Amino acid sequence: MGPVEILLKEKLRLGLTPDLLDVTNESHMHSVPPDSETHFKVIAVSSLFDKKRQVQRHQLVYGLLADELAGEVHALALHTYSPNEWSEADQQIPSSPNCMSKPA
Repeated sequence: MGPVEILLKEKLRLGLTPDLLDVTNESHMHSVPPDSETHFKVIAVSSLFDKKRQVQRHQLVYGLLADELAGEVHALALHTYSPNEWSEADQQIPSSPNCMSKPA
């Protein structure tokens, strides 16, 4: 786990007080140098998402990670759930597609 991933997790833990938080560095799936920290997937389950539309949830996360998104983080795949939605989703973590521009 690199320093950017650690920082993202810490900021999201403090800002969302999540029931579940998973931050995955998916940079290796893209056309970037080895050990890059540019592409992340976030799964967050938080009561702060109750009664919020998806765009409002994403705005909340973007606000917490504004500095990183303005810098080294190029892409952020967000999967945000209220606790009820997470249990209704059978707690399945969505898989990410392969990068179209990464050579096979």
